[in-house]
Amino acid sequence: MHVEIWSDIACPWCYIGKRRFESALAAFEHRDEVLVTWRSFELDPDAPREREGDRATHLAEKYAMSHGQAIGMLDHMTEVAAGEGLDFRFDIARAGNTFDAHRLVHLAEEHGRQDAMKERLLGAYFGEGALMADRPALERLAAEVGLPQTEVQELLEGDRYAAEVREDEDAAAALGISAVPFFVVDRHFGASGAQSPEILGKLLARAWAERSPLAVVAQGDSYEPDGC
Repeated sequence: MHVEIWSDIACPWCYIGKRRFESALAAFEHRDEVLVTWRSFELDPDAPREREGDRATHLAEKYAMSHGQAIGMLDHMTEVAAGEGLDFRFDIARAGNTFDAHRLVHLAEEHGRQDAMKERLLGAYFGEGALMADRPALERLAAEVGLPQTEVQELLEGDRYAAEVREDEDAAAALGISAVPFFVVDRHFGASGAQSPEILGKLLARAWAERSPLAVVAQGDSYEPDGC
């Protein structure tokens, strides 16, 4: 069973959703038969390398709320994250473009380290003040999860996996995904938002229960086990 998760590095609910999905998957009876793929989604594709100003001010302007309301929103997210064992540091978080970070996640998939790369990027962004458009920071984080230094440098110097990031985003649009996190199972079942482990567990269980058996459309000569 294939679970695809569209999310952005700069999305706090995506990090919370990752933890909740991990809890759901750990409790799922068929967890060893589930393939998880992280898909790219940029909340702000046109974001500058680093956004000036503090996050609360940006939120207040974006959502037409008071500065105090924006601070309250950040405090609420920090509290929710703490409940999932995450330490959000919005006071040091540096907002900016996440495109190169998404390309790194694609490279990590090639080396079987995709989840580790996604986790490290999220942790560095929300807890350590790492800028996702800063090349030295990305090189360091990639090295920490075991990606080849040469490949990482070549990626950041060129446009490798740029097309794959855009393909993920095009697929999201085709599926009607406009907010993240978004969980898709076998391109047939979906769940939007940082749902509870219980709801995500029900998503996995239903998708597993309704998996379609193989439809045989043609049959010819073949060997069965012990048939030769």
